[in-house]
Amino acid sequence: MSDQFWLNEEQLARIKPYFPLSHGVPRVDDRKVISGIIHVIRNGLRWRDAPAVYGPHKTLYNRFIRWSKMGVFDRIFAALVAKNGPPGRLMIDATHLKAHRTACSLLKGGMFPVLSAVPRVG
Repeated sequence: MSDQFWLNEEQLARIKPYFPLSHGVPRVDDRKVISGIIHVIRNGLRWRDAPAVYGPHKTLYNRFIRWSKMGVFDRIFAALVAKNGPPGRLMIDATHLKAHRTACSLLKGGMFPVLSAVPRVG
């Protein structure tokens, strides 16, 4: 099963301090769930098409949505960039990306990071 993980122990240890604390019931293995989220996003899959090795697809979806709204992933990305500095080169290949017709409504729900220091209006 170790070949299914996208993050090794060292990489997980770097981002683990940014995870929210568990309340009550211990949550499912973070490494497995984060790897499942990465697998779904990287391969452009629907949540229900995630391999069973990562656990229930509903768990992957719920964790991704909850942590996105809480800004967990924003803080992780910001910390990783701050530690190593901005990359010398950034390349984006959008030949395989598809936007769902409801993608424009994600801005209203706060699903994207705030990229400027200017406060949002609304």
